[in-house]
Amino acid sequence: MDHEALIKQWIMSDSDRLEALTIAAAQKLPGWCLAAGFVRNLVWDKLHDFSASTPLNDIDLIYFDSNDVSVSRDREIEQGLRGVSTFPWSVKNQARMHERNRDCPYTSTEDAMSFWVEVETAVGAALGDNGEVIIVAPFGVKPLFDYTVTLNPKRPKRTDFEARVYNKQWLQTWPKLVVNA
Repeated sequence: MDHEALIKQWIMSDSDRLEALTIAAAQKLPGWCLAAGFVRNLVWDKLHDFSASTPLNDIDLIYFDSNDVSVSRDREIEQGLRGVSTFPWSVKNQARMHERNRDCPYTSTEDAMSFWVEVETAVGAALGDNGEVIIVAPFGVKPLFDYTVTLNPKRPKRTDFEARVYNKQWLQTWPKLVVNA
């Protein structure tokens, strides 16, 4: 089974996600994608046979622009997005996130994602110029289909990992999941 093709099909069939991708694409940000729960939750919802999508707390629009790493630029982009939609946008330039995480500078959006706390969260989607869904996944998409929540071996912060699993209530929302730490 081609898991990536399946995710693309699910996204194309989800009018809200497709609308969010279209709005994000219009920003023309370098190296952008909608990541984390945007893709992860969709896959877990489908694997759990939910009839409706679980609500997204936010839509993480990430991008990589080393020319302007100011927080104010992210806030400007968020404000513009809120002017055209009611989605709960959260915008973060990954070119500066290494500072918060005390890492060496990241080289791209995908590189930054490879340092996220859980493997399954490090998946994003973008729209190509031809309207095709593009998947960004430094660890691939198969872990999403394994019913696991996996501590990233590149960022083995067990305390942060356990706090996220607990606070986000993933095991309660998607009871077939198993923690793989």
